Amino acid sequence: MLCEECRRRPASVHITKIVNNMKTEMHLCQECAQEKGELTLAFEPSLSFEDFWKGMLEQFQAFSPAPSVGLRTHRCPNCGLAYTEFKETGRLGCSECYDQFRGELLPLLRRIQGSTNHTGKTPGVSSVAASYRQQIEELREQQRKAILEEKYEEAAKLRDKIRALEKNLREAERQEGR
Repeated sequence: MLCEECRRRPASVHITKIVNNMKTEMHLCQECAQEKGELTLAFEPSLSFEDFWKGMLEQFQAFSPAPSVGLRTHRCPNCGLAYTEFKETGRLGCSECYDQFRGELLPLLRRIQGSTNHTGKTPGVSSVAASYRQQIEELREQQRKAILEEKYEEAAKLRDKIRALEKNLREAERQEGR
């Protein structure tokens, strides 16, 4: 495959970007990628996982409204990690941090991955059960938003849908022999 920019050299740098759920791909030679400034992460040999997350957080916050004062002191009650410490290291302290910093993490994940739901393969799970799980998770998120917006009738309808899907999920798992 030839470079999409110069159309002379072989493409050795393949870039995929997802912005606002729109996926774009570029296939460039190393020289064109350097000229476009696309080699900053790909060829930095000392780039650690922490540096990657720190960079992503900085980039995300450049496009987000200024964080509230409460985030400076918001800490996980389980491990004591502050959100500001996560921003510095790119590492959460424990599994409880995911819940404690959910409001800050979801927009970040949405920006990085284009979604907050896992849509990849799930080894050893039937597509029916996986589909029920995904639908349940989406409805729970809608229900959470409805409750926050004080739309209690809508939240109750979503609760009923969730219960019906959970019943179907249990049946699908029973049929699978789980």
